[in-house]
Amino acid sequence: MGNKPVKQEEKKDGYLVKVVPPLDRAYVRWLTRDLERVHGFVPKNLRAIKPPEHYIEQMRLNGLLDLDLDDPDLAHLFK
Repeated sequence: MGNKPVKQEEKKDGYLVKVVPPLDRAYVRWLTRDLERVHGFVPKNLRAIKPPEHYIEQMRLNGLLDLDLDDPDLAHLFK
């Protein structure tokens, strides 16, 4: 069970070219409008959802609930 020779991998010289088929303009317009509608959706009566206690405990144990309110990266959230 000694050392075994390592196989030398051949390096293939070549280029990877991705070709995109032409898209129908009507489809692209429909897709854009649909994505704007889906991602722009905001519920009117937004209620806070509290996760189950065992989730909160697990997050606390992993340090995910430790939040420094003086953190400059989070300052824009508290303006």
